[in-house]
Amino acid sequence: MKMKKILITSFFLFSVLIWPVSFVDTNKVHAFTNQVIQHGAVGDDVIELQGRLKHLGFYTGKVDGVFGWRTYWALRNFQYEFGLPIDGLAGPATKQKLVKATKNYKGTTTTAAKTNKKPTPTATNIPKGFSQNDIQLMANAVHGEARGEPYIGQVAVAAVILNRLNSSSFPNTISGVIFEPGAFTAVADGQIWLTPNETSKKAVIDAINGWDPTGEALYYFNPDTATSAWIWSRPQIKRIGKHIFCK
Repeated sequence: MKMKKILITSFFLFSVLIWPVSFVDTNKVHAFTNQVIQHGAVGDDVIELQGRLKHLGFYTGKVDGVFGWRTYWALRNFQYEFGLPIDGLAGPATKQKLVKATKNYKGTTTTAAKTNKKPTPTATNIPKGFSQNDIQLMANAVHGEARGEPYIGQVAVAAVILNRLNSSSFPNTISGVIFEPGAFTAVADGQIWLTPNETSKKAVIDAINGWDPTGEALYYFNPDTATSAWIWSRPQIKRIGKHIFCK
C-alpha cells in the first residue's frame, strides 16, 4: 500500500513539473515585442536585436539601442545567411529565427543601462496606439514620397497611410501598409531609407492627431508622371501640390 502511495505521489509531482512545458507557445517570440523593428527605431527591442546579432558575430558596433545603418546591414547579412527574405526589417519570422539561433544568449549590458539613460527617441509626444517605430517609418515614407511638397501635402501623404491602415482592404499595421508590394514609389526606389527631417515627423504627428487634408483618400498620384490607367480611373477628391488624391 505504501509503495502505491509513493508511486502515485511521484507520478503527480512529475506531471506537475512537466505540465507547463507541454503548453508553451513555441510560435511566440518572448525576447521581443510584436512590433516590426526597422532603421531609425530606438529602445529595448533594438537592444535585444543588436545584442543577439553581436552574439552571432554579425554586429560589431555598440549595443546602444539605436537602429542605425550598421545594425541594418548586420541584420541583412543575418537574413542572407539564414535563408530569410533580405529586407533589413526585424519582423516575426526574422525574430523567431534570431531567437532560435541564439539559445545561449544571456543578454548584454548596454551603455544606456550603465548610465541609467534611455536612447533618445527621434520623435516626441507619440500619440497613444502608435509606437516609436510607427512614427519613424511613417516619417521615412512621407520624406521619401513628398519632401518637395508643401507642408499640407506631406500631411496628406501621412493621412493616406493612416486611411489605408483603417481600411479593411489594406494591411492592419503601419509597416504592412508601407511595405505592401507596389504601394509606394519610395519603397521601390529606396528613398524610404533617406533620413527624414523634422517637418516630415511633424506632418506624421499632425495626421495621427486627426488632420486629413485629403478627404479620406486611399490613393494619390502625380498626374505628370503617372502611366497607370487604373490609377486614373479612381474617383478623384482633390489636388494638393503635385499630387491628386482619390478614393
